[in-house]
Formats: sequence, C-alpha cells, structure tokens
Amino acid sequence: MNKTIRRSAVFTLLLVLALLVRATWVQFYEGQALADDKDNRRNAIEQYANPLGNIIVAGDAITGSAETTGDLKYKRTYTDGSLYAAVTGYSSQVYGATQLEGIYQDLLDGTDLQLKTPLDTITNKRADPGDVVTTIDPDVQKAAYEALGDKKGAAVAIDPTTGKILAVVSTPSYDPSQLSAGDSDAWTKLTKDADKPMTNRALRQPLPPGSTFKLVVAAAALEDGLYSDVDAKTDSPNPYTLPDTTTDLANENASAPCENASIRVALQYSCNNVFAKMAVDLGQDKLKAQAEKFGFNDESQDVPVRAYTSVYPSDMDKSSTALTGIGQFDVTATPLQMAMVSAAIANDGKLVTPHMVSQTSDSDGNVLTNYDDSTESKEIVSSSTAEQLQSAMQTVVEDGTGTNAQISGATVGGKTGTAQHGENNSQTPYAWFTSYAKSDSSDKEVAVAVLVEQSDAARSEVSGNGLAAPVAKAMMQAALKD
Repeated sequence: MNKTIRRSAVFTLLLVLALLVRATWVQFYEGQALADDKDNRRNAIEQYANPLGNIIVAGDAITGSAETTGDLKYKRTYTDGSLYAAVTGYSSQVYGATQLEGIYQDLLDGTDLQLKTPLDTITNKRADPGDVVTTIDPDVQKAAYEALGDKKGAAVAIDPTTGKILAVVSTPSYDPSQLSAGDSDAWTKLTKDADKPMTNRALRQPLPPGSTFKLVVAAAALEDGLYSDVDAKTDSPNPYTLPDTTTDLANENASAPCENASIRVALQYSCNNVFAKMAVDLGQDKLKAQAEKFGFNDESQDVPVRAYTSVYPSDMDKSSTALTGIGQFDVTATPLQMAMVSAAIANDGKLVTPHMVSQTSDSDGNVLTNYDDSTESKEIVSSSTAEQLQSAMQTVVEDGTGTNAQISGATVGGKTGTAQHGENNSQTPYAWFTSYAKSDSSDKEVAVAVLVEQSDAARSEVSGNGLAAPVAKAMMQAALKD
C-alpha cells in the first residue's frame, strides 16, 4: 500500500472515530439537556399526549382537558376561567404555564417523581397525573369577583386562624381557555390591553396603601409604648407641618376632631396629622421593623405563587418619614399584604402563614403533601395591642369612615384608605379597604383587603368607604354565612 493511500485510510479512520466519540457524547452526556430543551417539540407532544391533572376548588375541578385534532392531543380547559384566573394562571401549548399551573406543572402532567413507582422510574414511564387542592372558597371568590364588577382592582380574603386564602381576585380578568391552544390573536390582544388583564393585581402589583397603613403605625406606637392605649391623647398639632418644611399636612375632613386625637379617634376619622407626627416620633427604624413583622420587605413571600414585595423604605428624611405614616411616599403594598395586616390583628396578634394550596394528591386521591399541616404562626404584636386595635377598627366601621362594611350578626373592624396617584395626585386616587369580621353565632371569621384602582366614579366620589368597603362587605358575608 503506497503512502498516500495509507495516510488517507488513517485519516478516514480518525474521522470515523471522532464521529463515534461525538455521537456517544451527544447521546450519553448531552441527551438529557437536548430532551429538556424548551424548543424540543417532542416534549410538548409528550406533555399533552394525555389529559392533565386538575386544580380543585371545594371538591370540584375548575380545570379539565379536551381532545384536539393536532399532534398535541389534549389542551387545557377551564370552568369559570375568568373567575379563577388569578388563582390558576394558564397552561398553554405555546405560551407555557403560570401561577398554580406553572408551579405544579410536573404534578399535573405526570412527570413529578412523587407520582412514579420504582418501575416507572426505571422505564421513564409517565405516571398518571396528580391534582392540586386549593383553599379557595367559591362563594367568597364569586362575591369578590361580582362586587368588583367592571372596576379595575383586586381583593384577597384570608382565614386568620388557619392562614387559608379564601379568595384571590383581580379585575379585569381573562379566560385562560383562550390561550390553551396557543391562539396568537388572543395572546396579542391580552398582552397589548392597556388594562393588563393578565396582571395579578391581588398578589403582584404593589401600590401605595394610603391610610390603611395607619394600622401598622398604630401597632408600632402601641408596641413601642409611645402611647399606652388607643384612647390616650396623642401629641398631634392640627395642622401638622412636615419637619424641615413649610408644608402643612391637611386632613380629608377639615372639621374632624384630629388635634391631639387618640389613636381610636384618629383611625375613626383617618387623621393624617396624628399618624404623620407619630411616624416621626417613632422614627423610620422602629416603623420599618414593625412593618417587616407584618411582611413588608419580604422578597420571598410565596403562597405558593410568588407575591411581589410590599415595601417600607429606608434612608429617609423626617418629612418623608412623616408621609410614610399615612401610607404615601415610597410605601407600597399588595392587597395580600394588607389582608395579612388585618388577619394578624384579628388573630390576637399572630399571623398564620397564608397559603392557597391545601394539599397535592396522586390520581387515586392519596395525599402527597399537606400544606394545611405545615403552616407556621408568628407573633406580630402582643395580644393586648391586637385587642386594642380590634376595638379601634370596630369604631371605624360602627361610627367612622368605614360604615359601608357593617354586617348584621357579625363584629366587623376595618380601615379605609385613599392613596394619591400620579405626580401631585394628578390622577384618580386608589381606594382601599382592609378589615376583619367575626360571626356572632359561630366561630367563623375572615380578614380581607380590597383595592379599587380605577372605576367610573367621579374623582370627588373616590373613597375607601364608597368603593372598596362594599366589596369587602360582600366577601365577609359570603365567608361567614352558614
């Protein structure tokens, strides 16, 4: 064999060996990565080859699966999709999955290791899908959704004693069924809608909480001993001039008895001068510490959907600290966060970790994880402080700014809020209401928070009592009914 042929043979052999090495590398080392690639069509085909597991509310599935004519054999369906969109999110053959659909995707499509038998693991067989059982009360959910109606806003309800989230509503809403099969027209319309219907306002849009934040300031003052009780007179000039400025802080009701008012009277009439001065007297560090006990500045608030962080700021001058005392400046909160404030006060100062999934189960109904048994409780304020705040919140509803939340046969405490919106308050203010209710004839109780971001009401008619309190009332009535 001449030298040229021999060299060519060796070179060809090396190419064959390189090809074998590369094929072996791809198959054994990169195979899993390629299999898991989001652009691998086989994954989608396999995921939607069988019906998905379901999300359950009060024993009934609010999701389902329907056969299609394409290579993705099944698509996700929803019962009352718009009603529960803030709970379920969506599962789409094209656009992925969000919220509970996304968090429990492996469980719902049968790939979760908890579902597999040893033989399934060896053969890599897909198991029968599992289910997600929520804590949502359909009556409370529906009451919130219908009461919000055409308003842009959100609402959350929590059982203070268990931490179970009974309702999560965001309006305007959308029907996740529109996205199941990847309808590009529906996707474009929803994503370009100026009202952002796919934004979960209840959990993921913190906004200035306005005067509802005064509950946190009052809690800090009582815990610190700045004032001995809610009926002690405060040192609160009216008008109150913001420190190091010539700006007088006005009260909404100029005739309200806000000068040196007690915490009870200041909550009853929502006196800005009292809580702005109180915030300065406490100082930003003490106020921040109390806010963080309630859950502000927590960047890992999972219910299990990750809620956006509610913020109490740092490094402020005294005039800015004063404005935080009335829920303005850079203070922001989600409806979930303000519901947590009322829940902790209603539960004698203890906050039970809020959660909206009760348990997960396999296809036979066997419980895989029970979240109701794993909740934690921590003391936010003393029982004495909580009792005093409950009493003051009841005064707000009985004879103050929150009378629209009164419920026959129940003890109700609440706090209204109207937060400035836009530069120099140039846009329509946000209307807030947070409250709790306890049945007079049973052990049922509930804590809620409602935000109305935009409505058809005239600017002069925007108030927490006028817009948000009726929504809260409807929710509380639904939660307390026999």
